[in-house]
Amino acid sequence: MSGAGIFVPLAVSAGQRQNSREKSILTPIWKSNSTNLRFSAILSVIVMSWSVQSMIRILFLCHGNICRSPMAEFIMKDLVKKAGLEQSIQIESAATSTEEIGNPVYPPARRKLSEHGIDCSGKRARQLLNSDYEKYDLLIGMDRANLRSMYRICGGDFADKMHLLMDFTDRPGEVADPWYTDDFDTTWRDVEEGCRGLLRHIQLQPTSHGGAF
Repeated sequence: MSGAGIFVPLAVSAGQRQNSREKSILTPIWKSNSTNLRFSAILSVIVMSWSVQSMIRILFLCHGNICRSPMAEFIMKDLVKKAGLEQSIQIESAATSTEEIGNPVYPPARRKLSEHGIDCSGKRARQLLNSDYEKYDLLIGMDRANLRSMYRICGGDFADKMHLLMDFTDRPGEVADPWYTDDFDTTWRDVEEGCRGLLRHIQLQPTSHGGAF
């Protein structure tokens, strides 16, 4: 498996962007009750909307950026490193709120990562910016409340970049917030499964050489 081929959204004209933005404002994909439609949108953004270039940029999001999204960030970084794709996939995380800006990863989340040999030292919470929509190829939320906030901050989802992490698994749904549940084992399981599914989708995409990378 070579790390040479990576995918990002194709350029969108101003007219296409406006039309798509208007459409998404009326019918955002994450409000659909249809699992088939949801998965069609995910596969569409990965298979049809990406062209070959040097880097995929992924931004994970949750409410405060101290539990779920940093866990996703560092689990995904670990998986990507083990797959030898560090030069091909950039991963970061952010909050949809301002409540925890500047704070480190919540200690129980940090301990859970450490149990699996993953270091998250130096991570500080920051908020999603409108400009992040252009910067990143995929914006992955943990629950529908996250998606609503992402949609509001970014002004829509004209390029179908916004998705739930668990939609990349066989059991679509939400990653419960361990800040309230205090169940970091379940959060770890869900986030790891979602990250593995997301990486698997990326690895299955064709490269400029015609095969998977």
